[in-house]
Amino acid sequence: MKPRNHRIVKEIIQDNTGALTPAERQLADVLLRDYPIAGLQSITKLAAVANVSTPTVIRMARKLGFDGFPEFQGALREEASAQIKKPIRKRDGWLANRSDSPAFRDFAEAVFENLQHTIERLDPATFNAVAEILADPARAVYLSGGRITRSNADYLFNHLQIIRPNVTLLAQSPNVWPQYLLDMNESSVLILFDIRRYESELAKLAKLAKEQGTTIILFTDQWGSPVSKIANYTFNAMVEVPSSWDSTIAINLISEALIADVQSRDWEESRERIEKLEDIFRSTRIFRKSP
Repeated sequence: MKPRNHRIVKEIIQDNTGALTPAERQLADVLLRDYPIAGLQSITKLAAVANVSTPTVIRMARKLGFDGFPEFQGALREEASAQIKKPIRKRDGWLANRSDSPAFRDFAEAVFENLQHTIERLDPATFNAVAEILADPARAVYLSGGRITRSNADYLFNHLQIIRPNVTLLAQSPNVWPQYLLDMNESSVLILFDIRRYESELAKLAKLAKEQGTTIILFTDQWGSPVSKIANYTFNAMVEVPSSWDSTIAINLISEALIADVQSRDWEESRERIEKLEDIFRSTRIFRKSP
């Protein structure tokens, strides 16, 4: 088997999505939706489930850098085997005198691994391009998220609107989104947060904004929201943890790094804006008790 720089198969699939044909993307969606189980069945069953031909399965495996489907499937088996062994090995890294609960350790280990994989896969060119866009005060920035990721959008909004003007957090109800779309144009930026279970309203919003020339920036999980098909820039963060909910800690890592970068690009202007805000708070005593 050819060396793959320790990348897992789903990362290889995601990194090559842009080079796949429509039929191959359809197959990739099936593989990622039920990963890695879908890829461990026979080639004929996999082709049938994805509604593609068996030659399509073989072509995609080769396009991803494998000699064929058997090598592709072998990589999946090795990965599944490693995942079974990994929890035992990972516990060796904890301090012997710590008395954390097994649940906390499992969760923390998963988060650390998510952060590591997210950092390894982060494209510096994408990060720099997005930071440059967000640092341009002439570009109006709009943000929105889903049921869970709404808090991530709100977090980024709270920081951006302090260090630069023209930042808007869309109202939670999609019924009023047309009012924001009315003002979006080629100089606008729409930042969306969308992880599984992906929300159709955000996909519709992205489509309408894109039609008006708006730049779409997407924060999503390792599988990729449907919005990634039209987004100008996409950040894929690892979100899987031993919980009924996904973790957005890796997404916040990218957000906070962007905040730091945007502020550092024009520190004097940001500093003046922050100081002016503090002066306003002091003069109006908003949300503060009178002496």
